[in-house]
Amino acid sequence: MNLNRQAGMSLIELMIGIVVLGILLVLGAPTFSRWTQSSQIRNSAEAIHNGLMLARAEAVRRNTTVRFQFVTTTTGACALSDTGANWVVSLDNPAGACDAAPSDNVAPRIVQVRSAAEGSRNAAVNAGGVSLITFNGTGQATGGAPAAINVTNPTGGACAPGGPMRCMRVTVAAGGQIRMCDPARAAGDPQGC
Repeated sequence: MNLNRQAGMSLIELMIGIVVLGILLVLGAPTFSRWTQSSQIRNSAEAIHNGLMLARAEAVRRNTTVRFQFVTTTTGACALSDTGANWVVSLDNPAGACDAAPSDNVAPRIVQVRSAAEGSRNAAVNAGGVSLITFNGTGQATGGAPAAINVTNPTGGACAPGGPMRCMRVTVAAGGQIRMCDPARAAGDPQGC
């Protein structure tokens, strides 16, 4: 009985395995890139949706007006912008003070700040001329609504149905309802706009 069998693989088998893996990686790279770009759109839209929900909840909790505003940057040089992918929830105007620590007493009385660099660096926001949305103590949108905030990713291509990106929209109704939807879906689809 011969027990001198070798375990493992030959160099040729290893090279064939590496070539097959390389082919699979080359074929999967475009799909992975599209998935990454689309996930940045979704991350940004979800962050905006969550920020709006926070502003509304804080307005009801504090029984006062709370602001959700898009800003150019989260530094001390920030300014309101309807195309800013960064946002601030505060009680006062944060322009020029977006880097202030959250506080209930010190102006601009910031509740939360979110930078576009947090998971959605390539996402582009277009709020259609609305840079500020305010909610009153009953949770109704008293300024800036109705609003349709479109989130795209120009580095990944055009939005569906004509392109590969799954772009998103966050809507704010005058009554304060906040909804995230997909503008490429049919009107009767619950996920459509």
